[in-house]
This record gives sequence, C-alpha cells and structure tokens, in this order.
Amino acid sequence: MTPISFKRHRFPPEIIQNAVWLYARFTLSFRDVEDVLAERGIDVSNESVRRWFLKFGRLVAKNLQRSRSRPSSYWHLDEVVIAIRGCKYWLWRAFG
Repeated sequence: MTPISFKRHRFPPEIIQNAVWLYARFTLSFRDVEDVLAERGIDVSNESVRRWFLKFGRLVAKNLQRSRSRPSSYWHLDEVVIAIRGCKYWLWRAFG
C-alpha cells in the first residue's frame, strides 16, 4: 500500500479516508457524505469532503485495488440444506 500523507489536515486520517470511501463507493453526493458524518458526530462541510476527494481519491482507490484478492478461474460452491414443514430444500451459492 502506498502511504498517504495527511499532514496539515484538521481531521484524523481515518475520518478523511472514510469520507473519501463513502463518496467513491456509494452513489452519494458531497452533502450526503456530510450528513452521514454528521450522524456520527463529525462536523465537516461538504466543501471539505470535495477537496479531500480531489486530493486523496485516486490514492485511496489505488490502495483499495491493491488490497483486493486477484481474480482466479476457481469457483467455490456453498450448499445448505434447510427443512420447511418437513420438506428438505437445498440452497446453493457459487462465488469466485
């Protein structure tokens, strides 16, 4: 992971990374991210979130891509058997 310098910022790096992640991952506006952080007791303006995203968005995205596992050609299959009113049902889930 590439280290990101958060020097000269008022908020801790965890809050900045969380705000950038919220904006990039979900279809939220800067004001929506501001509201989500306000619900958690963090008073930040939508303009600050916008500046953080412009400054740190690309770096956070690169670090997230590096931390993900590489795709492979192997698939896994989960199987669960449940009983509803005495009848057995098999549920399958495949993931790669």
